[in-house]
Amino acid sequence: MEPMLDCDAVMRQLWDYLDGELTRQRMDAIQAHLAVCKRCYPQYEFERAFLDAVAQAQRDHSNPARLRNRVMDVLRAEGLVEV
Repeated sequence: MEPMLDCDAVMRQLWDYLDGELTRQRMDAIQAHLAVCKRCYPQYEFERAFLDAVAQAQRDHSNPARLRNRVMDVLRAEGLVEV
């Protein structure tokens, strides 16, 4: 079994994790870290919500301006851009 990953390692690989581009062992190690880390889990939730919003917007509309507005709404809701 792989040792528990530290936060920096998880953050460097979070997008790859969300895209399912890591080995099963690495995916499991990151999942285990996220299950117990109060620092990393909120970032994971944000990035997952961001990807979900982009995917949903793509399915709903192919209008780039509307997609941009939805992405900006998610970023505002997460407090990452000023209103």
